[in-house]
Amino acid sequence: MIEQAQPDYVLETGHLPIIVTIPHDGRALPEHIATRMTQDGLGLPDTDFDVRLLYEFAAALGCSVLAATWSRYVVDLNRSPAGTPLYPGQRETGVCPVTTFAGEPIYIDGAGPDTDAIAARVERYWQPWHDALAAEIARLHGIHGQVLVWEAHSIRSQVPALFEGTLPDFNFGTDGGRTCPPDLLAAIASRAREYGWRTVVDERFQGGYTTRHYARPEQRIWTVQLELSQATYRDESLDRLAPDGCDRVRTTLRNLLALAEHELTAL
Repeated sequence: MIEQAQPDYVLETGHLPIIVTIPHDGRALPEHIATRMTQDGLGLPDTDFDVRLLYEFAAALGCSVLAATWSRYVVDLNRSPAGTPLYPGQRETGVCPVTTFAGEPIYIDGAGPDTDAIAARVERYWQPWHDALAAEIARLHGIHGQVLVWEAHSIRSQVPALFEGTLPDFNFGTDGGRTCPPDLLAAIASRAREYGWRTVVDERFQGGYTTRHYARPEQRIWTVQLELSQATYRDESLDRLAPDGCDRVRTTLRNLLALAEHELTAL
């Protein structure tokens, strides 16, 4: 979808001390960027497809929800604007990706963003999102004295360039346990397993820029990333939503967020 004038994000403010962030389900492309992209790039294959749909209950539950509208190919909201790697020595895409996860070029020859263009995109598209997130963290922290930022992501179950084999269903990341209280993390991971999902903690996905940057345990600002395998709710062979899987995942997510809110009251 090519858009020229639209909100940079959608923010629904809630009353619980939980913010669900959805940075990678945006599909919009500014025209001046889209005209420079390849067909592979325009297909937006690395989108966290339908994550916003999975979490559509979250606002009614009382969580704040911050959802991106622009594609991650415009700017990746979960990467450092300085280009600092998340996983040194492993392949990953930058704040303005130039190749897909599969290694295909996103831009036609010579049309990718240069240093000045990247800086301009960070200022125009990346900064407003992070300003909004910081403000919502501050608002809820002022009310509750603590906040949990729940980073909502998904990825195809098999991405050879990023990991070997097939990804587990639910992948929680807390930067090696540094961003989330151990009792809270253990409770939500255990509950996901009770629902029958193959669940791991701090393995291939340990949390991106948002998870690591915003965590302030000493101030009771917690963060956790949940990277879902898209095979849990999509028919990957047909590249479309699987309604039964979607309902099952959504039920689990609703339970996990309610459990997280309960656990926060006990901290």
